[in-house]
Parts: sequence; C-alpha cells; structure tokens
Amino acid sequence: MGSADIYAVVEQLPEVADSLVIGAEQPDGGYFTPLFVVTADGIALDDGLRERIATAIRHRLSPRHVPDVIVPIPAVPRTLTGKKLEVPVKRILQGSPVADVSSEGSVTHPEMLAWFADFAARSAPAR
Repeated sequence: MGSADIYAVVEQLPEVADSLVIGAEQPDGGYFTPLFVVTADGIALDDGLRERIATAIRHRLSPRHVPDVIVPIPAVPRTLTGKKLEVPVKRILQGSPVADVSSEGSVTHPEMLAWFADFAARSAPAR
C-alpha cells in the first residue's frame, strides 16, 4: 500500500478537502510519517477529527499506516500537471534547501515549500 491508498481513505472524509502524506527516512534509521491535511471550508482540525482520520486509516488499511502526526495546512503544493509534491516535500523534511528541490514557477502554491521547511525546522525529529 502506498500514499494513494491513504489519500483514498482520508479524502473520503467530508471534513478533508485534500491531503499529503510523506514517509521520510531519518539519519538515525527511524522513519517519520506526517499527514498534512487541508480541511473543508469551516472545519478545524481538532483532536476529534485527528482521531477520525487515524481510525479510518487503521480500519481501512492497517495500524502501521496511521501517521505519526496529522497537521493542518492551507494548501497542498502540486506540479503544474496536478501531481502532489511528495518527493520534494520529503526532501525538505529531510533537510534539503527549498531551492534545491523545486522552483517556484513549476508548482502551485510555491509558498508551501517554505512552510514545509519551517515545519521541518520546528517539528521533524532531529536530523
């Protein structure tokens, strides 16, 4: 099972408009799996929604597919052809500079790349 399987579960929830899941290997041999979600208009990502998302993934896929954290984001960056930027975001979470992973003119919501760099600096496990 891959990210598309997780998207199929998460994005069926009416509270979730879009999502991005990343599996990032860590230098210490660990693995960090955040799930970023764009909620539907007027919906806040609270503990109850986080639990509904985790429960849906656990029951429809498996307990090992439940992400380490579920984080709200304003938008999912995509290529100009619509593909979610999983690999560039993974590289950012692993410490690569934004300029090394993508150029602003080639993605939608390029401001999100800086957002992910900030998230990595604040929240990702120690590199």
